[in-house]
Amino acid sequence: MSKVTFRYRDGTAHDLDVEDGNTLMNAAFFEGLPGIEGICGGVAACGTCHVLVDEAWRTACGTPDRAEEARLAQIAVRQPASRLACQITVSPQLDGLVVTVVADG
Repeated sequence: MSKVTFRYRDGTAHDLDVEDGNTLMNAAFFEGLPGIEGICGGVAACGTCHVLVDEAWRTACGTPDRAEEARLAQIAVRQPASRLACQITVSPQLDGLVVTVVADG
């Protein structure tokens, strides 16, 4: 298990213990966290799980693959820290990860 913090623009935050091997999207969705819809089921086709990865964690999260990059390119509010939560798989190296949910939920 790894601890992941999901922050919101209103200042609230939710800490989740996420099973290693699970995606951020699945963990957030099944916990009922607002702002993570995952309409496409986690195949990087919709962008409804857009998060901003905290600067300290960007390298550990890796870089987007071609499919994720294509979807991110279509997001108007994209930032350098933008990622799709469905494409980040939790591992022990991500224990303590902090992301900000872009949608208000």
